[in-house]
Amino acid sequence: MKDLELCEQYGFDYIDIQSECLDRDLAVGKTTLEALGTWFETHHLKMLSYNALCGFNMKATQAERRKVLDQLDEIIYRCGILHCDTIVVVPSMDLQTDATRAQIRKDAVEVLQAALEHCRPHKIRLSLEFCGAPAMSINRFEDAYAIVNDVGADDLGITLDQYHFHAMASGWDALEKADGRKIFIWHLNDMEDLPCGAPYNDDTKRLWPGEAAGCLDHQRYARALKQNGFMGDVCTVEVFRPEYYRLTQEENIRKAAEVVKKHVARYWENAV
Repeated sequence: MKDLELCEQYGFDYIDIQSECLDRDLAVGKTTLEALGTWFETHHLKMLSYNALCGFNMKATQAERRKVLDQLDEIIYRCGILHCDTIVVVPSMDLQTDATRAQIRKDAVEVLQAALEHCRPHKIRLSLEFCGAPAMSINRFEDAYAIVNDVGADDLGITLDQYHFHAMASGWDALEKADGRKIFIWHLNDMEDLPCGAPYNDDTKRLWPGEAAGCLDHQRYARALKQNGFMGDVCTVEVFRPEYYRLTQEENIRKAAEVVKKHVARYWENAV
């Protein structure tokens, strides 16, 4: 709750609530879904997405797939209380089979089509987040985009995290040619200049966007999204660097607001 108050204080319009953070606070009684829903009704800050339904694809049995859809139903129920219309879905990792990209693509399409049937009565969208790690089953933008195209539904899009895009060397040509209307969420960050796919190139190497040690081409991200018709009108900041967790809540959120405002002014407003 303090995070929410501070985000509003420092000028944020939206927040992606992390499921593990929400589950933790609900479990120890720090808040309730109903209290959160009432808070969002009476404040400017709103939920951009419920982040996330993790490990949705490549299940070995129908029972495991059913469990994923049951979990989705619980998240849909929560979104109704929290006034949230977008759920991020994250692929499975460390598969126990030597699945090809084609097999992963086919399975993801089938699961996402079923998931959308659960979401549509509640007017909730799904946003597929590819994750730039070697062990992830969907780890590049072009693979995620192909899956979204195969499903071909307006209520399915992509979460574009700049770190994930770079970490497994997703192709700029694919992003620049993409239909920006299919990109629902844009996560800002920067990262240390490490080899793509290296086992030590993980979330702990993320940086605030604009840090001197960062290596990401922010101008190109902004230009690509503006030119391909990105309609989200929102960017969020997502960093998991351990030293940032050592800041106080207020220091962390104040810094996040500062770097995002500076980033938008420098890159998005001037992108052509």
